[in-house]
Parts: sequence; structure tokens; C-alpha cells
Amino acid sequence: MKQHTLKQKTEIKGIGLHSGVEVTMTLYPAKENTGIIFKRTDIKDAPSLKALYTNVVDTRNCTCLGSSKENIVSTIEHLMAVLCVLGIDNAYIEINNAETPILDGSGKVFLESLQKIELEEQSSPKKFLKVIKEINYTDENGASITLLPSDKFEISFDIDFPSPIVGHQNFTNEISKEIFKQQIAPCRTFCEKYQVDYLKSIGLIKGGSLENAVVLDGDKILNKEGFRVPNECVNHKVMDTIGDLYTSGYYILAKVVANKTGHRHNNEVLKVLFDSKDNYEIV
Repeated sequence: MKQHTLKQKTEIKGIGLHSGVEVTMTLYPAKENTGIIFKRTDIKDAPSLKALYTNVVDTRNCTCLGSSKENIVSTIEHLMAVLCVLGIDNAYIEINNAETPILDGSGKVFLESLQKIELEEQSSPKKFLKVIKEINYTDENGASITLLPSDKFEISFDIDFPSPIVGHQNFTNEISKEIFKQQIAPCRTFCEKYQVDYLKSIGLIKGGSLENAVVLDGDKILNKEGFRVPNECVNHKVMDTIGDLYTSGYYILAKVVANKTGHRHNNEVLKVLFDSKDNYEIV
């Protein structure tokens, strides 16, 4: 299998979830073995940010790349998941603000936009990383993510929320383009109303609304349309995991078993994975 990039540039506009500011993001073709590169155009001479786990500087509420306090790009996980599943190895992304556009809070618009662009096959082979030893990261509260040896990319994810409308949810499946399109990409970020109130009080989610998030209030959904797909909440966590694991710089071949985890856990398990070359092989 060969690497791929975009055949032409494409522009995506929207507001940033936390800033509430209009964002323009332009994706360009990139040479083979480039990877995914972000570049802030609103900061003069800002260094480019490669979408690698080693460049992740914040995992609170999203995954954020950075080289300094000013030069950051946050909320990359939904776009990264779509790039991964579509098999886009190399892209140069210019962005004129600190966040990717939140759009509708899912990966659906990114997927639809990028599926309209023809891909260009390149000469170098795709980069696959095969996990050959069990890799685990468990936090102080018992939330854990494990990478198990497998010949394919599959995810088993469990969440357990106090909200009676969510409760326990599970996703278990191989990650294919069709599964992603139907079951994962449409799934929006979600939170409890009290979390919204708190985050707004500290100056975050200025762009948050019922148009880009599922908001739960006890046993009610405040969004009139309700859930888009069954188990939308856990499926959204699966999308985050796909995007975060793509910051490995590889397509990972492993069975991912996650329990109540988030962006920090995804980043930490990659650190454990790359801590020893005995944990994986490049195939």
C-alpha cells in the first residue's frame, strides 16, 4: 500500500469551540513522508507543528499541539481521525487561529469535505506500526487503555456515566471506512449541562452550543433531535481515540481496549508504546 496526499487544496471554515472565533483552515497536498503538519498563519514566522504525540502540550478537553504558549493548535482529534480513516498520510494544514473549527462537534463535515477531494497516490509505502507486546496505561482512578497485538485496527471502548440517559455504553468493532462513516463520524462531543456552565464560567467553550454538542441534563437531552446514532457518546470517544492514536505517525495495527479514558490516556499510552522498540515493529 502506498502513501496518499490530497490532489488539490480545500478550505474549511467554522468557529473554534473554546474561542468562539471564526477559523479558516486550508489543507494542501504534501510530499511523501511529510506526515500531517499544522501551521499558524496568524503568527509571524510561527514554527510548523507536526501532528505527533511528542508535540502534544495539553490534553484537557481536547488534544492540543504546541511549541510555545502562543503557537498552539488545539482540538485536532476529529480531523486527525478522518485523515487516518481516509488514508491521508501527508497534508500541510494552514490555520489562522488556535483551534480547528468545531463545525457540528463531530467528524461528519470533515469527512464529507475531504471525500470530495481526489487523493494522489505517492511512491513511498504507507507506515504501519504493529503492536507485538501488550501495552497499558492506567491512571490514578483506574481508567485504562491497552494496546494488544492484532493484525488489524480494532477498538473496544466502554464508558460508564452517571447520567441515566447514557449510563454504560460499549463499542466493539474493527475500524473500517464504512464503520467510521456510518457509526462514528456523525457522533458529536457531549457533556452535562453543569459542565457547560462551569466551562463557560472560566472562559472556555465560548463557541459551544446545541449546534455543535450534545448537552445532557439529568435524564433529558437538551438537543431537540436527540441522539444521532445509538451509543453516540461512546462512539464519539472512539473517534477521539482514532485521531489521538494517529499522532503516533503511523497506522496502528492493534486491538485497543479502553475503559473510561480520554485524550490524556491516549497520549500517555503512546509514550509507553514508544518507550521500547521491543513493543512494536514497523511493517
